[in-house]
Amino acid sequence: MKISVINGPNINMLGIREPSLYGRQDYAALVGHIERCAARLGVEVTFFQSNSEGDIVTRIQHAYGTCGAIVINAAAYTHTSVAILDALKAVGLPTVEVHLTDINSREDFRRLSYVSMYAEKTICGKGFDGYSEAIVYLAEKYA
Repeated sequence: MKISVINGPNINMLGIREPSLYGRQDYAALVGHIERCAARLGVEVTFFQSNSEGDIVTRIQHAYGTCGAIVINAAAYTHTSVAILDALKAVGLPTVEVHLTDINSREDFRRLSYVSMYAEKTICGKGFDGYSEAIVYLAEKYA
């Protein structure tokens, strides 16, 4: 199985951005964490991070026909992007939404997730381990 791991705005700033919320490990550490999990499961992963909504939509579309599933942390676009929701619906791939923090216990505006309107599972507040949980879930259900 091949899974596309897509990360949205400011995920590239891990370790710098609000370390009290997001921790001190950087984006490279996140990628390494996911790669180790995927290797244990025999799953192939591709990575993409962008601060641009259109680029994220394009990457979701690129997953069609090339990947079996998507793990997405749309970050701030989670709460604003109908375009990302529509792209996920268009490609029709199994999708797990991940958030490093518990978006449901933060500001009120973070409680709305357009991505969750499509994703079959949402994992919040587990840090890097949320990505591992998503990879395991997809590998076990769809491999």
